[in-house]
Parts: sequence; C-alpha cells; structure tokens
Amino acid sequence: MQFAHSPKMSQGIGAQPYKDHVDGVVSGANRNAGEATNSTCFVRLFVNAVQLAAEFHDLGKLDPLNQAVLTKEGGRKLPVNHVDAGVAEMLRRTTSKPAFVAALLIYSHHRGLPDSSELKQNHFRDIALHGKFGTTKQRTDEWLDRYIQIHQDEVTCPAISETTEYSAPTSMQILCRMALSCLVDADHFDTSTNYGQSRQSPTIPLNASERLEQLDRYVDGLGASEEDERNKLRSRIYKSCRESLIPRGLVSCDSPVGSGKTTAVMAHLLRTAAENGMRRIFVVLPYTNIITQSVDVYRSCLVLPHENAERVVAAHHHRAEFTDPETRHLTYLWEAPIIVTTAVQFFETLAAARTGSLRKLHQLANSAVFIDESHAALPSHLWPVAWKWLQKLKEEWNCHFVLGSGSLSQFWTLPEFSESPVQLPCVVDLQPSQASHEYESQRVSYRCRSDPMSLESLIDWVAHMDGPQLLIVNTVQSAAFIAREFEQRFGRPSVEHLSTSLMPLDRETTLTRVRSRLSDPSDTDWTLVATSCVEAGVDISFRTGFRERASLNSLLQTSGRVNRSGEYGTADVWDFQLITDNRLRKHPAFDDSAAIVGELFFEGKVSPMFCTEAMRREVRRTGMKSDAALLDAAEKKQQFVEVESRFRVIDSNTEIAVVQSSLKNRLRNREAVSFQELQNGSVQIYSNRRIEFALAPIVERPGVYEWTLAYDSFVGYMAGIIDQTELLNSGVAFA
Repeated sequence: MQFAHSPKMSQGIGAQPYKDHVDGVVSGANRNAGEATNSTCFVRLFVNAVQLAAEFHDLGKLDPLNQAVLTKEGGRKLPVNHVDAGVAEMLRRTTSKPAFVAALLIYSHHRGLPDSSELKQNHFRDIALHGKFGTTKQRTDEWLDRYIQIHQDEVTCPAISETTEYSAPTSMQILCRMALSCLVDADHFDTSTNYGQSRQSPTIPLNASERLEQLDRYVDGLGASEEDERNKLRSRIYKSCRESLIPRGLVSCDSPVGSGKTTAVMAHLLRTAAENGMRRIFVVLPYTNIITQSVDVYRSCLVLPHENAERVVAAHHHRAEFTDPETRHLTYLWEAPIIVTTAVQFFETLAAARTGSLRKLHQLANSAVFIDESHAALPSHLWPVAWKWLQKLKEEWNCHFVLGSGSLSQFWTLPEFSESPVQLPCVVDLQPSQASHEYESQRVSYRCRSDPMSLESLIDWVAHMDGPQLLIVNTVQSAAFIAREFEQRFGRPSVEHLSTSLMPLDRETTLTRVRSRLSDPSDTDWTLVATSCVEAGVDISFRTGFRERASLNSLLQTSGRVNRSGEYGTADVWDFQLITDNRLRKHPAFDDSAAIVGELFFEGKVSPMFCTEAMRREVRRTGMKSDAALLDAAEKKQQFVEVESRFRVIDSNTEIAVVQSSLKNRLRNREAVSFQELQNGSVQIYSNRRIEFALAPIVERPGVYEWTLAYDSFVGYMAGIIDQTELLNSGVAFA
C-alpha cells in the first residue's frame, strides 16, 4: 500500500493511503469544477484539466524515498519534490490541452500560481537530492514510468481523450485561477478531513424564488404602519428593482442613502438568479463595520423556516486564509448561498495567486453580485483591470453584477477606466430615482471650515454644535485619541468610539449602544467618533455631521448618517482639516482627493451630481495610467505573482491578531475553533507594524498571532498604542 500523508499516532491517526487521498481529491475537484462551469462553452477543457490535476497532483509521493518518510510520524520534509512528477507526466502529453493546463495546476497547488517565466525555467528541477540520487529532474526522469505504473495499480479514474477539440475562454488567466481554486479546495479539504479537522456540511441551495417571496412579505410588513414621503419612495424603488427586466450582465443602481437599496437590490439579484440558474449571491461592502448590519437584515428577511441563519447568510469580515496544514481548516470559504464580504476580500481574491486566497474563488462562478458603495470599493488605478475581470465573469462564468451607491461615480464612462466606455443600464426607473434625489437636496447642507484644527480646538468646536454629533476622521489612531480626549474632558457618557481597532464582537456591541442612544430623543449631548467604517451603509442618523477632508464621495456618504429620514428638517455636514502630530495621524492616500474637495467647495460643486467629475479630476491629477498600465500588462502576460503583488486594495498586508484570552488558549490547545469564532475574537493589524505592536505568534497555529498590548472595549487595540505614546511623551524610555 502507498501513502499520501504521514500518520499522527499521538492523535490516533494512521498514515493516509494514497488511493484514498487521490480518490477524495478527484471527487471533490470534479464536483467543484462541474458546479463552477455549468453551461459555459469551455466546460470540457476546464473539467478535464481539473480532473487530470487532481489525479496526478501527488504522483511524486510514490517515490520510494518519499514513501519511507510518509510511513513514519514526525513531519519530515519529503526528500524528493513530489510536485515534479505530476508536472512532467502532464507535459509529456504534448497533444492534450487539458494536460497542459493541468501541468500548471499541479506545479501551483502548493506554491501558488507563478509568473509565466518561473514555470518555463522551473528551477526546482535542478535541486540536488541528498546522497547519490542526482537532481530532482534526473530522479523524476528515471522513475516516472514506475510512478505511473504504481499509480495505475492504486487508482482508477475515468479516461480523458487526448484528441478532443476543446473550446477555450478568452481569459485563460481567470480559467487558471478558477481551476486551481477547484483543485486546492478539494486537496485541502481531504487533507483536513483525514486529520479530523474538517467535516463535509450539506450544501444549502439558494432557492432564489422562495427567498424572493420571503423578501416580498418582509418588505410589505415594513411599510404597513408608515405612509410618509420617504417610505413611499422606498416602496417605489423596491418595486422598480423587483420588476426590472434588465438581463444578466453589468448594471448600476444610483439610489440615494436611505432609499432601501439593501432590500431593493437583493430583490433584483434573487429574480436574476432564479431566471439564470445561479447558485449564490454576494454582497460586497467597502467596510467591515457595515457587514453586521447588512447580515442582520438579510437573516431576518431571507432565511426560510427550519434553516440555520448563520449558514444561509454568512459574514466575512476580514482575511483568514491559511495554507499550513495546522491552520487550513480555519480558512474562510464562500460556501453559503448568500455571502456578505468586503471589497478587499472580494477583489483581492480575484487577483490572487496564493492557494490560501484562491481556494474559495470557484464559489463565485454562477453568482449574482451587488458591489455596494462601489465608489469606495477600489483605488482608482485598480479599476481598469478589475473592470475587465467583471466583464469576463459576466460573459464566461454566468455572473451578474450590480454596481450601486448613494453617490455613484460612473467610472465606466471615463476613457481612463475602460477601453470602450459604456453606459450601464440602471435597475431603478428614472421617475422614482429623480424623486429620491430631489428629496435628498432638501435634507442636508454641506459646509466647510477652512482653518486646520488641533485635537483640542476640534473638540471645543464640535462639543458646542447641536447633538448628537457624528465625527469621522481618516485614521484609526486619530479616532482613538480624539475619543479618549472627549472621555477625559467630558466623561465617558459624552462619547462613543467605532473603528476597526475593535474586534467585531465589540464593534457590534458599540453599534447596538449607539442605535439605542439615538432612539432616545432626550440623549443629545454626545459624539460618536469614528473612521470611514461608518460613513457608508450604516443605518444611523445624527443631528450634525463632521468629516475630516478626504474625498467628495466620503463627504456625501457621511451625509447619509445625518438627518437620515429628514427628522431634523435640514442638517449641517461639515468638512474640516486637522493639524497632525504624534496623536493625530495623517492618511496619505487622501492627499489628492482632499485637494479636489477644496476645489469643489470653491466652485460650489459639492453635490452627488459632481461625483464622476471628482473622480475624473483625481485620476488626471494622480497619473493613474502608469500604475494601471503596469497591472494590465502583468495580467496579459500571465504574471500571476506580479498581479497579486500590484493589486492591493489596502497598501499593506494584514495579520490576524487574536484578542480574546479564551480563544488564544483554545488555539494553543489545538481545540476545534470555527472561522466565525476566530474572526469575532480578533483584529487585523498591518504586517509592517507587527513588531512595533508586539504581535506574538501562536506557534500551534502558524499564521495566527496574539495581541499582547492593552486592549479595551472602548478604543480597542489602540488602548495599548495610546499607552505607548503617552509614555514616550512623558519621557519614559522603553526597555
């Protein structure tokens, strides 16, 4: 008997037979590939390539030198690179298109998709083996026929024709990413299952028609008790989206804040999914903080009787992608019928080369997607290549996209973003859309304070305005120091704080408390200090708003959290600037967009109708073309590593830092921990600040860290940073 994985006798787990592993991976990969391609014209090429890769991905483990290691416990590295044999077998099948793709998949199933030059050079074949066994290439060439004979004695898979004529997609890059996703997901799942870390859960179908009926009943109930102008507009917009006859493709939804986009667009997505046989719906949001609110709404209106709400509507807050066998089972997978995730997670998955990131990508095929607040989804220079991906996913992977916002920048009409600028159809009819925008123009007044302010002068100014007040700044650090200063000067009841320095559980608790305070008309003498995580999509309404200068869209989105339903008549939303120091941190990404806001105030052009103009000015000011052109060239050349490196929605990589003590202990003890538990009890920290913030690795879970500095439920992990800063300011040196 041949083996694929070493035993862990201390846990009562024997070595996994090679046949069992290959059979499991082939079965899972075939299922993934079949569900991803559905009715696409290149289904045979895709499915056959994935099957070949699944069958031969571990062929090199059959080498006697490797088998000697796999039969023993200890986790020793295999002496012969086990990937090389499968690649060599595929490449000698010179007439087979699927085999050529399979060679790339096998080569990549641990290391990730390479740049095209790396695959051609294949340097690992020249690595010398220990002893007198020559190089990897020499060993593979000598033993390959024997590997194949042993493999055929162990495994029986359906034969694949070498001469079939295959259709191919226009984007082989997306096909390669999708195919590797199918293979890696099956491989990681079978391995985790063998070691007792994963269990197959029954797939929950989308059942789009039934969920649409459920949503209709929910929306009917919302408007039953109120007949004011705003609710009438919401009903008209819901009906317009629900009954839209726009076919599957790329569409827009330009609908103001508070107009009910959350449910209206979902109705459109469900109808489109039902008509096109789609299996999933994605809601892509710009900020993690919006996710909880959206998930709560969707769970209340889309879950059918006797279903588990958490498995029907899944929340994906932040990155949890692991390739190490000890942590693979903690990776978040897009398996629910309705997934609410962030733009960072969604788009960086499309661009991924690494296996941990790519593993979930195949679940996107045959899906309807709502990219909400699309103006904030990506930096400008990333949109040209992302736009091409969306078009290919629409054309070749049966996807449907709705790009929406309360202040929609129609970037697709600008030549800098699209080789062929287009006009997207809108799912909201013209009449209700115009009525909503007219209502918006009476709700808020945009004002500007020109003199930059210190922390102290800012608080003096804000505290004397009508409350409750919403104060949004550009960095997590600035928000924490301002909130702490409010607390020290006016007491804890005077201030709430909300940013990603709080772990999701604490953010949810804070947002619940904020909503409770807003519902009390007598509770007006307080301020919510926050970052951009609340400027879009959060259903809250303040008397006065303040937004540190960032971009026109940010200012307009902030207005959606002020006087949301017109309950204050007309309210002010202030634009302001800060004097930065070691407490108030500057966000360099907003330098150009902030300068444009200053221009627009001077020209009297601060309103939603100038969003596309603001984006045009920013693009021409920043010289986007060079960055966009380099990214586009890398994608065309199949430079997968280069594309992943350049396509960063957030400039710095982040690490998961676990805050909850009980969760840290469970991870150290190798106890079962779900992705949701890991996500809710941790924060995201920029990798380049890992040492500065004293992150400590949890060695039992490679890739997972613990937060070691102070943390509290008010300012989150910034409690530790504030402590450090105050010590430095006092002249105390660190050891």
